[in-house]
Amino acid sequence: MKVGEVGLSRTGNTQSNKLAMDSSSFTPQIETGIQHMSESVFVGLCRTVGTSQQVEMRRDMMDIEEMVKNKARKSNQQTSMLSGSEREGFRMKGSDMDAMYWYNNQPVIWDLSQTQFYNIHRQSLILSVSSESPPGFTLLQLLSPRAGNRVISALVTMNGGRYISSSKYREITCSDVVPNSTVHGPCSSGVIGTLEYDDAHCFACDFWPPSASSWIDRCHTWPQPQVVRDIVRSGCHFVAIGHKLGSHESNEWRISFSLAEQKLVYSMNHCQFLTYGLLKLFLKEVINNGLGDNEKLLCSYHMKTAVFWMIQQNTIPNWCPQNLLKCFWYCFKLILKWVYEGACPNFFIPENNMFLSNIHGEAQNRLFIRLFGFYEKGLASLLHIPSLRSYIMNVLYNPRLGICTDEHTLVSETKFDKEMFSEMYVRNSISSSDLYLNMKYLNIVEQLIFSPLTEYQIVMLQVLTSSILHSAVFTLQNMYSNTTENKLMYIADRMSCHMLKLTAKFGYISDRLYIAMYYYKTLRYTEALSVIEMTKVDLAQPYVMYNRTVDTERYAEAVGGRSWSTKLRHAVAWTIKLDNSIIYINELMTEQLFSSLNHLSNLYIPPLVVLHMLEFLCYRHIDTMRAQTALNDLQVLVHHDQGLYVPQILRDISWQILGFCQQISGNLQAALYSYQQSLKYPYHKIQSATQMRIHELG
Repeated sequence: MKVGEVGLSRTGNTQSNKLAMDSSSFTPQIETGIQHMSESVFVGLCRTVGTSQQVEMRRDMMDIEEMVKNKARKSNQQTSMLSGSEREGFRMKGSDMDAMYWYNNQPVIWDLSQTQFYNIHRQSLILSVSSESPPGFTLLQLLSPRAGNRVISALVTMNGGRYISSSKYREITCSDVVPNSTVHGPCSSGVIGTLEYDDAHCFACDFWPPSASSWIDRCHTWPQPQVVRDIVRSGCHFVAIGHKLGSHESNEWRISFSLAEQKLVYSMNHCQFLTYGLLKLFLKEVINNGLGDNEKLLCSYHMKTAVFWMIQQNTIPNWCPQNLLKCFWYCFKLILKWVYEGACPNFFIPENNMFLSNIHGEAQNRLFIRLFGFYEKGLASLLHIPSLRSYIMNVLYNPRLGICTDEHTLVSETKFDKEMFSEMYVRNSISSSDLYLNMKYLNIVEQLIFSPLTEYQIVMLQVLTSSILHSAVFTLQNMYSNTTENKLMYIADRMSCHMLKLTAKFGYISDRLYIAMYYYKTLRYTEALSVIEMTKVDLAQPYVMYNRTVDTERYAEAVGGRSWSTKLRHAVAWTIKLDNSIIYINELMTEQLFSSLNHLSNLYIPPLVVLHMLEFLCYRHIDTMRAQTALNDLQVLVHHDQGLYVPQILRDISWQILGFCQQISGNLQAALYSYQQSLKYPYHKIQSATQMRIHELG
């Protein structure tokens, strides 16, 4: 029986016979109703999971930022790759951030003949030895006499050779990289701010695994030949976890096809992607609902594997909105079949049964009974997914309801803009206190401008460039602030001013506050106040999108239909991000120091808080009356804002800034109150800085 077939292969069980006899298609009487409901669920999924345009935009943003960062890295530096649901294009609530890290100068090879492709004097070669491991797993033998400290610390001796222990390597990277991380599978897991992360520190191989060669031969209809070639050229990775039933569990590594899977998901049509999304929702909100962590035997990876097999086996000839529920049902039946048989074949190495270690015996029986219960309920089980219930009920109560599946009508221009600008902000993590690296980033951006780019990548490059220039300017200023060479200071300042003027041409409205910060830091208070006044006027416009908050009608009236570049410069403001490795203004050095000591890379400050802070700091050198007015404005904002301009999560730094401004003005009692309020909010982990400032009050 083919992997993609949906009937059960065993008999003698009432439930299995019932499932085996189930028709592979719906009866003609309900076919029309199912199609109608499918269209309604398609609309619901487009609004919940995303339209094809939204998904494309999310992927393009991540791809271009990752490309810039990795092109700038040296061979002995870590390469990174976002993976998991976020990278695939999902933005569903509860999604964590998965990432993979590896060194390009520690390549893995499958046989010794492949050493010819590497410089053995500069690279630490590693040989995959899979003869003693279950399918999909391998041992990694270090061939080179030298290697990085992590590798050396993780070595064990076996069969006369030096092998890298997966358990030791996982333990080292977990404690090394981000303290307080916990081991989760092959990953280091934890929380930074409010973001949950899973980081896999792994090894990369430029060659396709011999054990997965049969996959290439299976690709007759999907994916397309050019995708297959791209996947094979990209090789694979090895993540630090062994097979639970293997004889070398603590030393084995699992072959990871994360990059190949990402390319496969990218090659799906939108109905296929939404079917995958529906399976993920069904797993989370129905199958695993109410279960403890130890009882959740199925995971999102199994859902993805089922979709891959279904597409490749061509069981469903037409993946379209009208067939969405039929596509879902076929995939669900395949998973049910796998659970019944206790065998889930890995898509690339089918001999690797992904159920072998945990879905067997009594646990397998319980899971099958649970899934079969949902199977008996049929598509009514989908009513347990809150985000889709109303779309199903609409069709049930209004069978003749007209449904438009045109994606362009499902998400308004303003809603799309909100998500896109938010995505740009979140994905923009390029900043460095290394001036050479910033120049390298700029050089890469310049090269990319002349390569084929999507419209989303072009505007993302614009935002990345602005961020790189901000980092370069303040890094340059910090380098030459203490020099006695007037000529060098003059040249650095002239370059900085030129770069800041460039950022004003294509950054957010709020990005102009970096210019004001630079003028303040270089004691040009009048110039800083001039920038502040212009920015204040622009931020006060009723159509401005402030983070994700916007007056939809006024925004559409002011900039609707205009280019994203124009919208960005004239109608969008976002939280100010300060890299903790760079000094922007001296007054915030304490907060940046303690935040970085607690492993946070950035301070995030609401733009209006920055604006009033700078206004106060500048005016105290020029006009004490206006300084007091600016301080009053800051106090009203922090005390009375209901989350519109000062989000709850950023109230620690906002109260902190108000406190030290009050302290500077001499109002020590008000400053004490502000510091005490700041202590109530833990996001930036600056409590030690707050306690220090309270101590200074005496």
